[in-house]
Amino acid sequence: MIFLLLLGVPTALGHLYLWRRLVVDTTLPRTLGRRVGGLAIVGAFLLLISALVVTRRVPPEYGKFFAWPGFVWLAVLFYLVIVLGIAEVPRRVLLRRATAAPVAVGTGAEAVEPVEVVPDPSRRLFISRSVAIGSGLAAGGIVGYGMTEALGDPRMLNVPVSLGKLKSSLSGFRIAVVSDIHLGPLLGRSHTERIVRMINEQEADLVAIVGDLVDGSVAELGEAAAPLRDLVSKHGSFFVTGNHEYFSGHEQWIAELDRLGVNPLRNEGLTVAGGIEVVGVNDVTGKSYGDGPDFDRALAGRDRNNPVVLLSHQPVLVGDASSHGVDLQLSGHTHGGQMVPFNFLVPLQQPSTAGLSKVDDTWLYTSRGAGFWGPPVRVGAPPDITMIELRSAG
Repeated sequence: MIFLLLLGVPTALGHLYLWRRLVVDTTLPRTLGRRVGGLAIVGAFLLLISALVVTRRVPPEYGKFFAWPGFVWLAVLFYLVIVLGIAEVPRRVLLRRATAAPVAVGTGAEAVEPVEVVPDPSRRLFISRSVAIGSGLAAGGIVGYGMTEALGDPRMLNVPVSLGKLKSSLSGFRIAVVSDIHLGPLLGRSHTERIVRMINEQEADLVAIVGDLVDGSVAELGEAAAPLRDLVSKHGSFFVTGNHEYFSGHEQWIAELDRLGVNPLRNEGLTVAGGIEVVGVNDVTGKSYGDGPDFDRALAGRDRNNPVVLLSHQPVLVGDASSHGVDLQLSGHTHGGQMVPFNFLVPLQQPSTAGLSKVDDTWLYTSRGAGFWGPPVRVGAPPDITMIELRSAG
């Protein structure tokens, strides 16, 4: 209910704005066009709400029929509101020019008070319709581009990270980092197969899946996740929970991933390659489920002479990681903002939007993720899989 209020209220206001600009301003009163336009706006709002509600209550094979049109429309709505908002200034200037200036009737002593000439309705309609069409084309173009980005292959990035404690013999150790795969009504088995293929082509030393793998239960999405059993790396594949796992039955998913050979790290760690401490902590959302992050437990027994590589879904835990002597934290969660201008809002909650940064003595790498949530659209934040190459600083 809280989720629906947080998203439902602003989207309702957005539809009201579209009704004013795309229907009222572009049609004449009491015409069929205005009635049809109003019904279309109401229908679009109901379609969006159904995507938010129905997809959570039916299996993905049925939910996709609501999710595709509803979430695509959500992206179109978002960018239509932005483009129309930007167009408000030129629109108002043009409308003002379309209104004739007041003129005086008569001359000399016979002149009377100025009388304002009523603007030509056809000119106002032409301006409003031109702005509406132009905004629609711009928003449609942005969303179309964003869909090709979101649904295309993730970009394979290579990021070197120097660690002072890393033995020179382990320099070049490569970790494949993937996050936010978001299997669900819009992304299924073929998406997983593509990610597995891309990772396996890199011949990584270790694979790290840092949360938000799924948006649904094991019963619904177990088959979609099954290709993860085919991941190949020298030292294994590892997984930590993201916030969406807790919305999807985290205990069942942890058991399923273990069955698939992807090792869950639940506030625990191990030594790999004889000199790298790989540690995983639960997502902060787990606190509400009695399964939150525990750094003391995760780091217990680890050799502090070796570099510590932490898997943590949300970058926000980097402060705790730094205070516990973690050398490198691998995270996701942010989607890089997914759709501009959300990338400017991420820093209000997280210390990093995407890429490599440093907090005190801890390196933080934040992946933009390989999937998407909600609209199948990415603008300014293409999906990625990252090969982290550890290098000795000595």
